Amino acid sequence: MTTPTTTEKSTKNAAQTVKQQGLTPQNIILMVGATILATLVAMALSSLSGGFVSGSEQPAPSGRPISLPVIIHLSTVVPAIPLGAYVLWRQKGDQLHKHLGRIWGLLMITTAIASFWIGRPGHGIGGSGFSFIHIFSVVTLVSIPYGIWQVRRGNVVEHYRAMQGPYIGLLIAGLFAFIPGRIMGSLVFG
Repeated sequence: MTTPTTTEKSTKNAAQTVKQQGLTPQNIILMVGATILATLVAMALSSLSGGFVSGSEQPAPSGRPISLPVIIHLSTVVPAIPLGAYVLWRQKGDQLHKHLGRIWGLLMITTAIASFWIGRPGHGIGGSGFSFIHIFSVVTLVSIPYGIWQVRRGNVVEHYRAMQGPYIGLLIAGLFAFIPGRIMGSLVFG
């Protein structure tokens, strides 16, 4: 029989403290999910009452107001970039991977859904309100559930591929978002 090392004891004590405070990974995921759900409900209700853009919003450097979907999109996509990298390149299959992966998946789904409110008529390809970047949103909305289904079936390789695709798309879409004339390009480059 082996005795636990000091590191193992401190890790166990930290885990017990976190559980006593109610900050279990399940509770964190539940809070993130509830926040995302509340955000989506607010978006839906706001769109029914005439949209997100009001005269009181601060205009971006481009002169266009920064709308709630853009704020939601940015607030979910910014943490999804480093979190996705960490989840994809760290040890796989342990509890931390699973919990962080769930948070990343929720961030990505929220990012993808919010992107459809960003495309407004008069912008994008042919004035339709959507651009080629929205293809990445559709891929995300398909790939994340597909990846979850694959890992539940035990197909870890296909799960990895399914999760890797939206992350690569996130990086590519992020680069295209900085093209002059797009919202991020206007915010950063004026």
